[in-house]
Amino acid sequence: MVSPGILLIDKPGGLTSHDVVARIRRAFGTRKVGHAGTLDPMATGLLVVGVEGATRLLTYIVGADKTYTATIRLGQSTTTDDAEGEIVATAGDAAWTAVDEDAIRSGIRQLTGAIAQVPSSVSAIKIDGRRAYDRVRAGEDVQLAARRVTVSRFDVLDIRRGDGVLDLDVIVDCSSGTYIRALARDLGAALAVGGHLTALRRTRVGGFDIADAAGLDDLAHATMLDPAEAAARVMPVLRVSADEARDLRHGKRLHGQAARLTAAEVAAVDPDGLLVGIVEARGDDVKSAMNMPEGER
Repeated sequence: MVSPGILLIDKPGGLTSHDVVARIRRAFGTRKVGHAGTLDPMATGLLVVGVEGATRLLTYIVGADKTYTATIRLGQSTTTDDAEGEIVATAGDAAWTAVDEDAIRSGIRQLTGAIAQVPSSVSAIKIDGRRAYDRVRAGEDVQLAARRVTVSRFDVLDIRRGDGVLDLDVIVDCSSGTYIRALARDLGAALAVGGHLTALRRTRVGGFDIADAAGLDDLAHATMLDPAEAAARVMPVLRVSADEARDLRHGKRLHGQAARLTAAEVAAVDPDGLLVGIVEARGDDVKSAMNMPEGER
C-alpha cells in the first residue's frame, strides 16, 4: 500500500493539473490523488499533490498564499488574457506616448494591496456547476463578479522593449484566488495599451517551495512529505498526549483546552510524530475538524 503524503511537483508547460494527477495515479497505482490549486496548461511550477489519506490536507493547503514569476506583455490584448488566446487589440504609436517606467510602476502600485479583481472569463471558476472556460468555449457571454484579493508584492524584475510591445518580468506574492492573467490585463488597461500574460511560473505555495519539487520524469526520486510535516508547513502544531490523540481519533473533545490553540486551525500531532488531524476550538474545547484515516498518519 502506498504511504500517504504530499508530493511537490514541478509541472511542465503543456499539461493540465489533471494530467499531472493522472500520471501520479499511474505511477503510484492508486486513485486517491489530488492537487491543491490548478495551474493552467501554459503555466509551469509548483503543484502540491496529495496521495492517499493526505488528500484530506489539500483543503487546508489550497487557501495558502502564493508566489509567481511572470512575463506581462504590454501593447496587446487577447481573448484569454494570456498568450494562448487570439490577439484582439494592438496599441498604436499614439497610445505609447505616456507609457514610461514611472507610469508602469504607478499602474502596478494601483494593483498592489487589497484590491477588487475581476477574474478572467476563461478561468476555472464554476458558474451553476460549469467551469467559466467551458461556457466561453460554448459561445456564452460570461461575466464574473469582482472578488477581493490581496497582492502583497508586485515587483518589476526587468523591462524589455520590442516591436510595438513592452515585456515586463515580474514577481508577485498574493493571496489564494488571485489571477495573474487579470493583473496583466488590468495593468494594460490602466496604461491604455492593453496587456496579457506570456509566461507564468508558480514558485511557492504557503510553506512549500519549488526548490523542493521534482519533475514528472523523476517521480522515483521525489520526496514524499509525511502528513505531519506537510501540515506543519501551513499551520501551527499542537502536540497532544497519547490519551488525547486517542480521544480525538474517536471523535471526543479535549475539554477546556481551547487556550492551547494558537490559530483557528491547528495540526494535532501525537507523541510518535504522527498527524492525528486538524483541530479547532469549540467554545472552551478542542474538537477535530478532520481526522486522518486510521493507519494513514
